[in-house]
Amino acid sequence: MANKGSINMEIGNDGVAVITMINPPVNALTLTAIEELKRFYQEAIDCDNVKAIVLSGANGRFCGGLDISVMENVHKHGDISLLPDASIGLVVNKIENGKKPSVAAIQGFALGGGLELAMGCSARIATPKCDLGLPELKLGVIPGCGGTQRLPRLVGTSKAVDMLMSSKTITSEEGKELGLIDAIVSSEELLIVARCWALDIVEGHQPNCNSLEKTDKLGPKDESLEILKSARQRYTVPRYRACLDVIEEGIVAGGYAGVLKEDKVFKELVLSNTAIGLLHVFLSERATTKVPSVTDIGLKPRRIEKVAVVGGGLMGSGIATALIISNISVVLKEINHEYLSKALKSVEANLQGFVTRGKLNQDKMKRTLSLLKGTLDYEDLKDVDMVIEAVNENVSLKQSIFEDIEKVCISECIFASNTSTISLDVIGKRTSSQDRILGIHLFSPAHLMPLVEIVRTENTSPQVIVDVIKFTKILKKVPIVVKNCTGFAVNRSFFPYMQGPDLLVNLGVDIFRIDRVITEFGMRLGPFQLQDLTGYGIFLAGVEEFVAAYPDRAFQSPLVQLMVENGREGKKNGKGYYTYNKGSKPEADHSVLQIVEESMRLTNIAPAGKPISVTDEEILEMIFFPVVNEACRVIEEGIVVRASDIDIASVHGFKFPSETGGVMFWADTIGCEYIYSKLKGWYEAYGDFFKPSTFLEQKAAKGLPLGGSC
Repeated sequence: MANKGSINMEIGNDGVAVITMINPPVNALTLTAIEELKRFYQEAIDCDNVKAIVLSGANGRFCGGLDISVMENVHKHGDISLLPDASIGLVVNKIENGKKPSVAAIQGFALGGGLELAMGCSARIATPKCDLGLPELKLGVIPGCGGTQRLPRLVGTSKAVDMLMSSKTITSEEGKELGLIDAIVSSEELLIVARCWALDIVEGHQPNCNSLEKTDKLGPKDESLEILKSARQRYTVPRYRACLDVIEEGIVAGGYAGVLKEDKVFKELVLSNTAIGLLHVFLSERATTKVPSVTDIGLKPRRIEKVAVVGGGLMGSGIATALIISNISVVLKEINHEYLSKALKSVEANLQGFVTRGKLNQDKMKRTLSLLKGTLDYEDLKDVDMVIEAVNENVSLKQSIFEDIEKVCISECIFASNTSTISLDVIGKRTSSQDRILGIHLFSPAHLMPLVEIVRTENTSPQVIVDVIKFTKILKKVPIVVKNCTGFAVNRSFFPYMQGPDLLVNLGVDIFRIDRVITEFGMRLGPFQLQDLTGYGIFLAGVEEFVAAYPDRAFQSPLVQLMVENGREGKKNGKGYYTYNKGSKPEADHSVLQIVEESMRLTNIAPAGKPISVTDEEILEMIFFPVVNEACRVIEEGIVVRASDIDIASVHGFKFPSETGGVMFWADTIGCEYIYSKLKGWYEAYGDFFKPSTFLEQKAAKGLPLGGSC
């Protein structure tokens, strides 16, 4: 047996060298591990007693790909020479063309570079339900160890493009159907079968497949090129286009030429702002579950298997859907049969939406729906592990619900509210269960949006927070733990985004120009089209809430109220800032300019009554710098654990472009000195809405980053 740290090699009496990757928790490929793999492969190739090689991973997992710290280090130093020579030096020269066949023994998962190692082997044997995929595009790069070349040759161009563009995994069963996996066996048989398969290759009983030289799955060149042409029309983001170009290089010029181009493009992309931003988001997501004095004191999460949802409206039915889709039993409580029937039908409609999108089949939908029970009686909540209240924002109603559930639920039951506005201390005021009360603020639609704000009070016990963090991960949500305040982290930080565009319009900036600038930046919708879609009532209620909480810096505009008085309701009645006709795209309605003029007259903030002159860049800054400013206050007040939690909140809660790394990371790429100076100038010109926060002022004075790192 030979052991060189994170890699182990054992040569059996059968002449098979088993090389095992050992780097918990996912057997990631560090620089050291890659060099050790090269050395072990060369030793096995040179050893007369070795006939074949089996590549495996320890602890029930094959390999999760390149260690993320390698990318971090490259970004930190801006130096691509810190990348390993794995594509040619390891996969091509040692595994694929190393004179002795290799068989990959896959269990658990083979992702990214892990799957690329396996595809370099002569065959792949897997256990059931393994996850296989190449998710690199989600991190701003393309596969860098031959994945763009070998995957099309093993599964066909069309399926390879689908897997690469979506970054989605497939199971080993699907991999077997496609030709990516050669056999599926039990975990007990895995190494035995892999060793026998390797020896069968040596003896000529199984083919010695060089994936890079395969062409049968590619089909006629013209068909593959047509698939790529069609994909370019759907995927216009530069890194996706670059990936398609690399695939085409291999189809036209051969696999090895494709590998060389892949290596070149990977190195070009790895230092791009997009890759740096997306890696920050990835790392920041992992950090959100680390809460000092909560997750680091040895507490073990308790299982939450049965949950009650009180209130079956839009949010309640969405929450119930998110729960049952994650295999959690739900009791949905309503006040009468009519509301209950409507709520249950809403959940069923949500599930049907998953079926329509191909995420569920009808049988799975029926099984999922069987986890849902409706009730009108609080007694049916007596054995649940958690209650989530999701009724209207009415203080006395919420208080009475918490009183009622305390009477019937077990003493360990967690009481959660989905409130977005009301203090949890107020909601739980009439109970004696302050230590097990917290907020679970999901975003609508709750069964689709990934973010959850876990809102703790001064009394919430660490055990309950640990339980709910684990619970949200079961739901496949991204949690951030925040303290209690109006708007919590997401809505509080972004309330200037609701008001800033209105302020600009009242300064004479064109509505449709503002929407264009914001969507070109990467937001899915401009702020005025967003108002049309969400509804003016919700917008006005939000403004009222923040004006009451933060009167010193809120901006009140009559614009939306004037829109309502003019008979406009946004998409609801087809008339807003845009007109909405079924089957066609929204069209700018320039007749709203008369309403804008009236709003400008009433606010009277435009200098000398004349529209201000601003560039597109200034529009972007005047809308998002106040968001950064408010987020600084959120950080200073300790509402979030760390600044990077704001980045995750902005990306998953407000759809801020993930390529930027999130709003605070983006701000740090600009520099807080510049942001402070711009806000200070606007504050002096246009008022308190732009007044720089103390936190921002201090950071700017010292030339320090705002802290958008995890």
